[in-house]
Amino acid sequence: MANTEKKTLYTADATAVGGRSGHVRSATGVIDMEMSVPEGLGGKKGATNPEELFAAGYASCFQQALLVIAQRAGDKLDPQTEVKCSVALFQEGESYGLSAVLDVDLKAFDEQKTLDMVRQAHQICPYSVGTRGNMEVELRVKGEVVPVAAK
Repeated sequence: MANTEKKTLYTADATAVGGRSGHVRSATGVIDMEMSVPEGLGGKKGATNPEELFAAGYASCFQQALLVIAQRAGDKLDPQTEVKCSVALFQEGESYGLSAVLDVDLKAFDEQKTLDMVRQAHQICPYSVGTRGNMEVELRVKGEVVPVAAK
């Protein structure tokens, strides 16, 4: 890989007050919402949580990576292409962690091309790059696990 200079393209800023039972607001004000422990863990209804926000961000970012991969190959994604992301919060001893499952449905491509595109997107998606080696991420295509070569 060529030696390239790192260039910051964008920085997002947000402030949290009160932890999981508090409030979060982005510097732009677009995100301005109550936070809560997940409802299933005793939290209140109608509030979001860090895992939900992470899942939304990862799904969106991964779909953009797929758009980039398709464009590089001269292809176009079906407008109904979906990326679903499930983020699990778990406890292991005294520590807490996250794991994610990305389930992709490209709608238009054959199985091999879809698998190749998903693997390539996983190599360039900023969320995938940032979590690699730090959290378990499982890739799926229409619910079926995609084997990923260890790097």
